[in-house]
Amino acid sequence: MSTAKTRPTNASVEDFIQSATPIKRREDGQLLNSIFREVTGAEPVLWGPSIIGYGQYTYVSPSNSRNTGIWLKTGFSPRKAQLSIYGLKDQEAGAQLLPRLGKYTEGAGCVYVKKLEDIDMEILRQLIKIAFARAEDSPE
Repeated sequence: MSTAKTRPTNASVEDFIQSATPIKRREDGQLLNSIFREVTGAEPVLWGPSIIGYGQYTYVSPSNSRNTGIWLKTGFSPRKAQLSIYGLKDQEAGAQLLPRLGKYTEGAGCVYVKKLEDIDMEILRQLIKIAFARAEDSPE
């Protein structure tokens, strides 16, 4: 079994958000944390040094069934250049709804948003809900 580099930590999510720069990212992080907590009902956990995650699941690599691990169901990182939001396009329903989010770009495993003002917050809430209710649910 392979071990993922990014794993849950005991570090303070609040301290991490408070250290985000610029100030706008700190404000965005506080708002996103509030939204993610409300929609998921989960307590946030800092994964690695910079990702705030809500919930987790066990994954099995499609290319090698011996490669398994845990990953966050959904979450975000208030990075300096842009917000990275995880899990929004992992489920088919999320991938279909994603084009209605607003202005964003995509990475391999996340969606990048420069300004929260550029996206539809109700669509974001729906995407978070879909991501958190993923079919691979596992006990936390």
